[in-house]
Amino acid sequence: MTAASLTDAIDALLPQTQCTRCGYPDCRRYAEAIAAGEAEINRCPPGGAEGVERLAALTGRPALPLDPAHGTEGPLLRAVIDEAWCIGCTLCIKACPVDCIVGAPKLMHTVVADQCTGCELCVPACPVDCIALVDASGGRSGWAAWTPQQAGESRERYAFHLLRTARAERENDARLAAKAEAKLADLAAASRLADPQALDRKRSLVEAALARARARTQTPPAPPPFDPA
Repeated sequence: MTAASLTDAIDALLPQTQCTRCGYPDCRRYAEAIAAGEAEINRCPPGGAEGVERLAALTGRPALPLDPAHGTEGPLLRAVIDEAWCIGCTLCIKACPVDCIVGAPKLMHTVVADQCTGCELCVPACPVDCIALVDASGGRSGWAAWTPQQAGESRERYAFHLLRTARAERENDARLAAKAEAKLADLAAASRLADPQALDRKRSLVEAALARARARTQTPPAPPPFDPA
């Protein structure tokens, strides 16, 4: 089995909550680390003990107990926003890895319950502490509370989230680059009237900002959806 195919197989056994509790930015990065022998298979609380067993069967590694440093197994949680206290800051929307929070600036937000993975990332992002987590699985945990179909849907929403945010960053960088180009043109036009040294310093700052904006447009592609079937 190649490294890529092993990563795919491991990724298919992860719950795709994208909660980052494993210590990696997302489930795919954790799968890559396991495949490379850089991470243990017991760092995924949402997958629970059964998740560790599945990974052990695939990789041939021992089924260690969940590492408490990365959390404990528990029921599937859903985020609920107290609409009376929501100030419409959009920080929870930006924090959600699967785009399941809807709303607009200065307007009340709400969670699409069926799409929430219980990642908990929106909770610390909220400045007014108006997000609560409730048991959505009747106490069932791990793969008893989450299905491969839900994991697959979550993976696809996360892939779309990466594409959307990368596109937004590119568009913002393009706007900043256009402003920087215009500023350089203004500086060039004013070169005969300004202090040459001060003008050179300003030009260097603008050119450096423009270079950073151009570099950030080289965004790596989002991971493709993976069908565990």
